[in-house]
Amino acid sequence: MYNQIQASLSAYISLSEEAFTAFRDKLTVKELPRKQFLLLPGEVCKFVAFINEGCLRYYYQADGEERTGQFFFENSWYTDYESFLTGQPSHQTIQALEPTQLLLLPKTTLYQLYDHFPSIERFGRLMAEQAYLGSRKNNVAFLTESPEERYLHLIAHRPKVIERVPLRYIASYLGIQPESLSRIRKRLYDQRRKS
Repeated sequence: MYNQIQASLSAYISLSEEAFTAFRDKLTVKELPRKQFLLLPGEVCKFVAFINEGCLRYYYQADGEERTGQFFFENSWYTDYESFLTGQPSHQTIQALEPTQLLLLPKTTLYQLYDHFPSIERFGRLMAEQAYLGSRKNNVAFLTESPEERYLHLIAHRPKVIERVPLRYIASYLGIQPESLSRIRKRLYDQRRKS
């Protein structure tokens, strides 16, 4: 169960056996059935989560519609970073799209580990940098690319989204209605057939 998280940590930092053992021993396992919620609006996010298996998405409610922000799959990390840092209630809903197994680490415990192990604190900084870059990349894509271009980017760079996420959530992520995504898919299919 812990091999994946050890590999994830080791991809970013050199971690002593002592530091990893201290980290591992503070984790709790949480199983989420499909469609179950990990975090709801109004709750404060007090944890970081490693996705051991499964898939999460986060979304916001706006004008009576769900607006999907991102998808996370096994071997990745999730936290509502704004709520986590500020201690303010979240605006996000975090939902399992598949049966999902998580390894959770409470914020207070993580900060204690930061104090004792500089390598773990470095990992936290690197994760914060990755979160910022991912958010910036998504914002730029929404400002500069068409929905079709963003969909083609998903096909090329995030095939797990295409393979495992229902089309209505992909459409929501792209900022369009499912009918518009169907038209994009049909147009792309027709272009492939002609070439």
